[in-house]
Amino acid sequence: MKASDVPRAVEAAVATASAAGLGVDDATVIHHSNRIAVRLLPSDVLGRVAPHVHQAGTEFEVEVARRLAESGSPVGTLDPRVEPRVHLCDGFDVTLWTYYEPLPSELAPPEYAHALLRLHASMRQVELVAPHFTDRVAEARSLLGDRARTPELDDADRELLSTTLQRLTASITNRGTDEQLLHGEPHPGNVLHTRMGPLFVDLGTVVRGPVEFDIAHAPEGTGDHYPAADEDLLTECRILMLAMITTWRWDRDDRLPNGRQLATEWLSQMRTALDRYGLDPCP
Repeated sequence: MKASDVPRAVEAAVATASAAGLGVDDATVIHHSNRIAVRLLPSDVLGRVAPHVHQAGTEFEVEVARRLAESGSPVGTLDPRVEPRVHLCDGFDVTLWTYYEPLPSELAPPEYAHALLRLHASMRQVELVAPHFTDRVAEARSLLGDRARTPELDDADRELLSTTLQRLTASITNRGTDEQLLHGEPHPGNVLHTRMGPLFVDLGTVVRGPVEFDIAHAPEGTGDHYPAADEDLLTECRILMLAMITTWRWDRDDRLPNGRQLATEWLSQMRTALDRYGLDPCP
């Protein structure tokens, strides 16, 4: 989201919460990228606001959150005081969520693995139509193929990313590994360490695929504590993940702070991993 749009987005969150009967005297933005998250007090509700062009994705996230909460999944929930839907206000899509005070400590790999195990077990009980992880890869490859949307990416890096995405996707899918519903991006930024235990948020990324695709987003070492995780498959998924998130950062419309710097760092990590495991995508 453009910085110039943030004040209006905050006002949309305040207006939506107020219209739902929640008291709002203070609004603090706690996250800003392609959408914002704003804490509203004294009702202590979390408003998430995105431009209306993302409505389909926001509606999907609401449905996923509702279904997973019903299954007892360890996920952040929509605020129970408000109708669970997308609220349109001043050209923005607003959703209202329960606010959880995060604990200052980080999750250790064993705790992270246990949380993922709980999430995956509950997700196996949910019947939900969701994209396949290869659809997400296809979106990344489409971005690489559109130079107008990625004008700052040089040809050599563009070719390396595209080939890595193509060949690792084929290798992963050809294994015939069991697949299930996944979070899609359970990296540390999408896991809240709370007094209720770890809770996964940002549920609009849910896909189907092998569990190793999710584990690849977790901190290094998490897979060591996840029973039956395939080490070779996890290696391929981790490199695929690096190629995907690097690609997102080259999008001219990406608003993640320090996005270009992260893209450079992640591309270097991807090159190192390809070399380390002998997975040269361009033999």
